[in-house]
Formats: sequence, structure tokens, C-alpha cells
Amino acid sequence: MAYWRDGFDWPARERDLNAVPQFTAEIDGQRVHFLHARADESVPGRAPVPLILTHGWPSSFVELLPLVARLTDPVGHGGDPVDAFDVVIPSLPGFAFSDLPAEGPLTPPVVADLWARLMTDVLGYRRFGAYGGDIGSHVTGFLGARHPDRVLGIHTHHPNLHPVLDDATPLSAAEQAYLAARRAEPSTDGGYAAIQSTRPDTLAAALIDSPAGLAAWIVEKYRAWGDCHGDVESRFSKDTLLTISTLYWATATIGTSFRSYFDDEQTPPMPRVDVPTGIVLTPEDRGYPREYAERSYRDIRRWTGPTRGGHFLALEEPGLLAAELRAFFRPLR
Repeated sequence: MAYWRDGFDWPARERDLNAVPQFTAEIDGQRVHFLHARADESVPGRAPVPLILTHGWPSSFVELLPLVARLTDPVGHGGDPVDAFDVVIPSLPGFAFSDLPAEGPLTPPVVADLWARLMTDVLGYRRFGAYGGDIGSHVTGFLGARHPDRVLGIHTHHPNLHPVLDDATPLSAAEQAYLAARRAEPSTDGGYAAIQSTRPDTLAAALIDSPAGLAAWIVEKYRAWGDCHGDVESRFSKDTLLTISTLYWATATIGTSFRSYFDDEQTPPMPRVDVPTGIVLTPEDRGYPREYAERSYRDIRRWTGPTRGGHFLALEEPGLLAAELRAFFRPLR
């Protein structure tokens, strides 16, 4: 908190954020904020694949910024020019500069349909790829399931935890062991979700009023969910954590960021995804069996891990994740 007050250079961070082109679009009266970084198509051999990247909570578009240069300029990062992407990073509804929908619940399929319109109706891409983690993973899954005519493939490091089970395909021994291990985990991390899904506005009133409270609520999750073994700054710098916290503070959106938790019980089961899928596991999902993933994703083309990194993989291991995305999408171009 002392560094936020006396040492944090917000104007410098604003300049860093503004280095990536940012826009807003009105879709059915709803403002959507997004970053749009195009690859240099003048380089021979490049035909960039449009790729939409979706963050989660308590995150923002900042989480995905380390991927931008690595994906738009693969040659500059030791890659092949054929692997270039046009990168689109929207802010989820209710986060940063994106509005909540005027009516109806905010669920992953609602966001998926919004993203499909952003990519095709607003930006003019006929087909595109998608990647996401946390909430963004569920949005990405629904994108692939609901818009297979537009989506080349999807990639995530958070595979679906709640596939539709059917009696025709009994659980394997590995699946049974995995689910038993999940049930045995101590329930010490669910308090935040319980209050965000039941009393979001009460909590928001406190966090919008207190920078210290806001930072505590956000930074604790980076410490708990990052692959940092309790040493949060071994993975995330103060400047990164405070850039994210300042965006929540300046836009007063911590309360609206809770909407997806409040509306979560109205989310339908994710349909099975037929488009090609890539999955990289982190230690967070160690033990997740491939056959469990195959209940949600019919065409898994790439399966990697467990590897290093944690919940915020794009911030923690951007080089690893960029290499995974390049390898997965290369045969789909």
C-alpha cells in the first residue's frame, strides 16, 4: 500500500497500456472494450489467424498483454512467420471499460455470443480461434460449441470441470480417482465465491470505498492461485498487481465484475465442443484425466502438461503459452 501511494507510476503504466490499440464497440447498445493488435501482413509467408483471448476473475485484459507481441510478431520471439496472429482481447462485461448487459443474466454463453458478433460483425473476420482461462475458459468453450461455423479451434488451460455425465460411458478408474481427490480437498478457498454469488453488492460497497480492501481482495487470489508457493512477487511484480488493482479502482468495477458469480447458477451445461481443441494443464489441474476432458471436447488435437505456471498462465509463463498456441493453431491455418 505504501508503494501504491508513494512509488507506483500510474502515468507510466497508462503509456504501456495505451501502446496496444484499444477500441470500444456498441453491440445492441452494450459497450464492449477491446484491444486489437494486428500482425504485420507485409512480411512474406504471413496470413495471420484472428485469435480472441478472454480473461477471468479477478483479472483484466492486462493479464493477456504479455502474449500480444509474442503472437503478432512470432519472428521477433524465435518463431516462424507463418505463426502470426491478429490478437483481440476484450474486457469481459462488467470489467474495466465494458458494460454489463442491460437485461438478462450474464452467463458464459451470453458472452460467447457477444464475442462472436464482435469478431464477425464488428471486426469482419469470417473465422477465428479462441483461447481463455478461468471465466474465459468457459466462454471459449461455449464459443466453440455454439459457433462452430466461425471458430477454427479453441484452447484453454482450464478444461471444463463439470462435463455432462452419461450412464453409457461409466467413469474410468482415473476419473474416479480424480473426482475423489477433488471431493477430499479442504474447503478453505470458497468464501470469496460464496459472498460474490449471494451478496455481491454488499461486498462491493466496502471494496469500492477502500483501496486497501480492494487490493487485499485481489492480490490474495494471485498469491493463492499463482504458481508462487506463497511468494506472490516471485511471479507478479508490484507494478503488475497494482495496474490491475488501479483499473478496478478507477473504473469502480469490482462490484460489476461479481455479476458472473451471481448469475452462475443460470448457466446451462456446456454442450460438447466439436471444433478442434487444445489443452495445457498446469499444476492447478494436476491429475485431470484426458478421458474426463473428452466428455466435453470431442476433438482434442493437443494435450500438454502438467507444466509449470498457475491460474494466471499468460502472466506467469507467457512464452510457454504462446508456444502452445502457435503449435496448436499451426495445422488449423
